[in-house]
Amino acid sequence: MKDQVGDSGITAESFEAIAQLAYRESGLQLAVEKISMIQSRLRHRLRALNMADFDDYSAFVCSEDGADERRHMISALTTNVSHFFREKHHFDILQSRIADMLLPKLKNGEKVRIWSAGCSNGQEALSIAMTLAEAIPNVLDLDIRILATDIDPNVVKFATAASYPERLTSGIPETLLQRHFRKGSENGETVFIANKELQQMIAFRELNLLTSWPMKQKMDIIFCRNVVIYFDLDTQNRLWPRFHQMLKPDGYLFLGHSERIADTDTAGFRTDGPTTYRPTTASTSTEPLSKEH
Repeated sequence: MKDQVGDSGITAESFEAIAQLAYRESGLQLAVEKISMIQSRLRHRLRALNMADFDDYSAFVCSEDGADERRHMISALTTNVSHFFREKHHFDILQSRIADMLLPKLKNGEKVRIWSAGCSNGQEALSIAMTLAEAIPNVLDLDIRILATDIDPNVVKFATAASYPERLTSGIPETLLQRHFRKGSENGETVFIANKELQQMIAFRELNLLTSWPMKQKMDIIFCRNVVIYFDLDTQNRLWPRFHQMLKPDGYLFLGHSERIADTDTAGFRTDGPTTYRPTTASTSTEPLSKEH
């Protein structure tokens, strides 16, 4: 008889197989203490595949035929919690300090590229776009684009639609909501849809941070917030040099409030404010550091 984990009948062998697969595929660490939540999130996948138990599911998802199901599994296991202008101090820096730095480049016809890595439902990318639209006149006439990526195809699809129920817009100041969104209705629910001007600035794409990155151009700014907190230290330490390589020498990297680069010297970064990092090659800012919010 196989050992079981928790009350629902998943065997220790099936849990271990799924946990190892999730780690290999996405860097997610599945703790046995959270077995109930993990089972709850995966049950609908068993139903969708008409499978009787987790033994069948783990065997299938780990097999060659389960490649497509692995995407659905990671989607089910991924936590997608975000809101507009989350950790506002980063947007304050973007508006007060970085926009001034970027404007001369843009006026000279240079490209500016920003990456929202782990964009979830798109609130972060739209918050970036709104901040830039407010700070830079005629921003649509300039070559500034935001790449927003996430491992979860479902949230990428949601973000691309740019339509948000009213309950998800609480972080947007009323003036910006009126200026950058139009009110609509979907299935009897009030929604706010981002204006085409904002949508034109953003490209949403599916991307696993642990696989190869197809981007050819270096980024001026990278937002990767509340993503690496789900990775172990080894995985984080493999990501920092890749972000450094992807950033321009004078670029910015923003992390989440619970995230830190443990060894900044080895990674090639220095701190430049709360959860704000720049390559060691970047010029020293003369602006006062923003306070954590």
